[in-house]
Amino acid sequence: MSILNKITSLVICFTFFIVGITTANAGNDNYHALVQAAVDNPLRDEKDRKRDINRKPAQIIEFMGIKPGMAVMELLAGSGYYAEILSKVVGERGKVIALNNKAYMAFTKDAIIGRIEQSGRMENVELKIAEVNEMELAVNEMDAVFLILSYHDFYYVDEKGGWPKVNLDRTLKQLHKTLKEGGVLAVIDHAAVKGSPHETGSTLHRIDPLIVKAELSAAGFKLTRKSDVLANEMDDMLKPMYDKSIRGNTNRFVYRFIKK
Repeated sequence: MSILNKITSLVICFTFFIVGITTANAGNDNYHALVQAAVDNPLRDEKDRKRDINRKPAQIIEFMGIKPGMAVMELLAGSGYYAEILSKVVGERGKVIALNNKAYMAFTKDAIIGRIEQSGRMENVELKIAEVNEMELAVNEMDAVFLILSYHDFYYVDEKGGWPKVNLDRTLKQLHKTLKEGGVLAVIDHAAVKGSPHETGSTLHRIDPLIVKAELSAAGFKLTRKSDVLANEMDDMLKPMYDKSIRGNTNRFVYRFIKK
């Protein structure tokens, strides 16, 4: 090959390399804009917007890799904070299931119903109500399941308040069953001090991240990524998460698991 041909080949390769980078950057920019637009949706409640500062939903959704067209579930969705944002990210080709039990519905005063009924707000969101021990999830239906600030509730017990002891083995099998192969299980929760017992889920509404990692690993999930985006070193992790001095700003761990 002549020197001229070699130079020409190098120029062509370099051009394709630059075009590839430019295209990837454009794609990333478009994705960032899509997720941020979902967060900035003017129909969202002002109360939720105030929570965005400490919850960082755009960063979390991108970290978990949620894309348009996906089927996503928010388990124990409460008023639907994440379900609403996710609905705009997955778009018309995707769907979101918000699953609550009766206790969560009562605690949030059925707020999610009003949101879903508002025209144009959460039209691709389906609300399901079932007790955790009784839920029957469809096989290989979900691309992702969000479990936000509620894994510790698997250890919360209040029989009189309508919250019986959760059958953890059955619950994790249901989550594994409903996720597609390689599907994402997004777990965020209030961290307890390392070595804390399971009971802190009921007493402090916190849980040791190592417990979550061990239990989900044993249930057929693989921890692929973790983030410190919601960490707070000023939280001594000894107070209940609802303590006025720390509420809304607890030290939280962010785990991204996939179904093995």
